[in-house]
Amino acid sequence: MLSNKVQDVFNEPGCSKNQGKSEKERKKGCTKALQPGGAAGGCAFDGAKIALQPITDVAHLVHGPIACEGNSWDNRGSRSSGSQLWRTGFTTDINELDVVYGGEKHLFKSIKEVLDKYSPPAVFVYQTCVPAMIGDDIEAVCKAASQKFGTPVIPVNSPGFVGPKNLGNKLAGEALLDYVIGTEEPEHTTPYDINIIGEYNLSGELWQVKPLLDHLGIRVTCCISGDARYHDVAQSHRARAAMMVCSKSMINIARKMEERYEIPFFEGSFYGISDTSESLRQISALLVQRGAPEELLERTEALIACEEARVWERINEYTPRLRGKRVLLFTGGVKSWSVVSALQEAGMVVVGTSVKKSTKEDKERIKEIMGEDAHMIDDMTPREMFAMFRDAKADILLSGGRSQFTALKNKMPWVDINQERHQAYNGYEGMVNLVKQIDLAIHNPMWPILRKPAPWEMREVG
Repeated sequence: MLSNKVQDVFNEPGCSKNQGKSEKERKKGCTKALQPGGAAGGCAFDGAKIALQPITDVAHLVHGPIACEGNSWDNRGSRSSGSQLWRTGFTTDINELDVVYGGEKHLFKSIKEVLDKYSPPAVFVYQTCVPAMIGDDIEAVCKAASQKFGTPVIPVNSPGFVGPKNLGNKLAGEALLDYVIGTEEPEHTTPYDINIIGEYNLSGELWQVKPLLDHLGIRVTCCISGDARYHDVAQSHRARAAMMVCSKSMINIARKMEERYEIPFFEGSFYGISDTSESLRQISALLVQRGAPEELLERTEALIACEEARVWERINEYTPRLRGKRVLLFTGGVKSWSVVSALQEAGMVVVGTSVKKSTKEDKERIKEIMGEDAHMIDDMTPREMFAMFRDAKADILLSGGRSQFTALKNKMPWVDINQERHQAYNGYEGMVNLVKQIDLAIHNPMWPILRKPAPWEMREVG
C-alpha cells in the first residue's frame, strides 16, 4: 500500500516537473530512495512531521526509536493561538525486543496511554524506518484503536527511507485526504469561507494576514496546517475557495480538494507588498466567482490602497539607508521569488537567489522579476558561497541557519529567513519587519570594527 501511495504522489499531475517527464521517468519518481536512517537534507518522516505538527490540538505520536522524535521535535518555529499539545513529544521508543517480536502491541498501548492522559480530539501516528522494515502495520493498529476508543487515530505512513522531505510533505497531505478531510460537517458556512494550504504560521506569520481577511469579512475555514485544529481540518471541504502558499509541499491537497469538492485554488504569496495585494485580489475574485457579492472586490481595493499607503510611509524611513544595497538570497520554494520582489520594492538589488527547492513556475517568476539574466543558484558548497560573496560584492546574506557561519566568516551581515526564524515577514506588516531587520543587520556598528585589520597586522604594515 505504501509503494502505491508513493507512486501516486510521484505521478501528481499538479506537479510541473511531472508534466515534462516520460512515463518511464515518472515511474522512477523524483529521487532514489534513501538509506534507512539516513536523512539527506531531511527524510520523508521529517517532512511529514513538519507538515502536520502545526495542527495544534492533536497528539503527534512517533512510532520508532526515540531519536526520530528527538531529531524532528519543534524544528519549525510555528505558533499556536490555543492548545500547546502539539509541542509535547510522544514516541513509542521501540527497543530490541520490539524489533524481534514486532511493535504493534507497544503502539496500541501507547495510543491508549496518550488518550487516557490528554484526551485529544485525534492522535496522529507517524511510521518511521525501523518499524516499517520489521513490518509493523500501523494502519491496522490505528483502525483498531479508533474503533476501540472512539477517537480518530490517523496513520501517517512515511518512513524516512522512502524518499526526501518533500515526499514526506505530500504523504502527510495524503493522510489528511484519506482520513481527516471531509469526515465532519461544519455547523454553518458562509460565502466568504476559504482554506489556506501550505502555510505553517512560522513565527505567527498567519496572524499578520488574518486581520486583513477579517476586515474584508473573509473567514479562514482552515489553514493547513499552521495554527489549525483537528475539527477545522475535518470540515475544510466546505470552503468556497483556497489559496496555495507553497505548491512544492501540498499541491496534492489543493488539487484533490478541487476534484472532490469543487474548491478552486490559486498559488500566491503574502511576502512583499505587491504580492500581498495581488493575493487579496485573487482571493476576493475567486469568492465572487463562487457566489459572494461583487462589492467584495471594491472593499478589497479600498483596503489595499489604505494598507499600501500606510506601509510605504513606514518603509520610506529605511529606503535611503538601504537603496542600492546588494542582497544574496539563499533559500528555496516560494520564497525564492516572493522575497526577491519584496526586496526590490524596498530599493535593494538581489545579486542572486537559490532555486534548490523551487518549481519550474518558481523559476519562471524569478525571471519575470529579475530578468532573463537572473542569477539562479541551484546548489553550492560553503567554499563556493564564500567566493560568491566576494565576486558579487554582496552587502548581506538572507538564508537559513546552515549558511550563517559562511557569511560570518566573510565578515558579512546575515538575516535568518528560513523556517527556524523568530521574526514574521508575512503581509504588509511583515514587509516592514523584514526591512527593519535588514537595516539593523547592515548598519550594526560592529561590522566596521570587525573588518579593520587586527592590531598586530597594523604593526606589521607600519
